[in-house]
Formats: sequence, structure tokens, C-alpha cells
Amino acid sequence: MRRMKIRIVPHRRRREQRTDYRQRLRLLKSRKPRFVVRASVNSITCQIVSHSPSGDRTLASATSLELKKHGWKGHTGNIPAAYLTGFLCGQKAKKHKVKEAILDMGLHISVKGSRIYASLKGAIDSGLDIPHSVDILPSEERIKGTHISRYAELLKKEKPQEYEKRFSQYIKGSLPPEELARHFDEIKQKLAK
Repeated sequence: MRRMKIRIVPHRRRREQRTDYRQRLRLLKSRKPRFVVRASVNSITCQIVSHSPSGDRTLASATSLELKKHGWKGHTGNIPAAYLTGFLCGQKAKKHKVKEAILDMGLHISVKGSRIYASLKGAIDSGLDIPHSVDILPSEERIKGTHISRYAELLKKEKPQEYEKRFSQYIKGSLPPEELARHFDEIKQKLAK
């Protein structure tokens, strides 16, 4: 009689491609809190999470939508908003006496200068010690949003209708996109207090 091969069904989160358990195990072996960054089209979420056998505990959390409470008038899904969200999360983590962490970017693909690394730079600038390579962090120009400002100025001169269409949310929020870098500095100073 032929024996039936036993089929082992993987964990649900692995089947849904939502968790990489090998990577998670490597992060947990470090015994440091994790700086978890998740990005969607319109928002960024940063958390400081510590592991315990009964389940993970979130020590500090910040989303880019919280920036609106601090006066942010720009888009909540771009690089400047990602940096400020990481900075805000780092400030909250310092209140819980968290000094070091390790980056957990989940299933996001590692792209040099991305929003994930902008959040990392914000957390580092707030005082957290997170191992990283300086090469992957976005430039100061991109963090402040001067690339967005330059593009807006160029578009305003060459195609005014396209400018109004593309930057309609900035204009509606009474923030000319040309002044994004100045607005970024104001919000960063508010968060640092």
C-alpha cells in the first residue's frame, strides 16, 4: 500500500505574504526594540515595538496624519512627511527611555533614499541609535522638499494649468508648494520642543 505524503500548511500570514518569519526571527535575536516603518500611498506609520513572549508591545507610535495636529499643511505621504513622522516617533520613544532600536521595514523593498529611509533619518536625528549605512539615506535637499518646490516653480512658469491641477491640495491648504522647505523647518522646530 502506498503511503500518502503529509502536506504541511504554512502559517496564514506567510501564505498571505504578510510576514517573513525568517527575517522576524533575525530581528528578534538582536534583543533590541524594533523601529517599525510601514508606508502607504497617503500615510507613513512609525512605531517602536518591543518583543515579549506574550506578544509584541508598542512603546511609541506616530503617523503622518498626526502631523496635521502640529500644523503640517503638506501631503502626508511624501519624503518630508516621512522624515517628520520618524522624528516625532523618536521624540516619543525618548520619553519611554528608548535609546536604541533596529529597523524593521517589513516586506517593503529596500530602495536608496526612499520614504522608509527618510523615516529612519528622522528617528536618528531625534536621538535614537539605529544601525544604518549613510549611503541609503535621502539627501537633505529631498528631506526638506526642495525638489518638490523646484518642480512646482518650473511647472508654474511653463504649464500653469498643470501646476494648479497637480498641486491643488497644497493650494487648498494655503501652502504654496514653493514654500514647502520653509514650512518643513517650522514644523521640525515645533516637534523638537
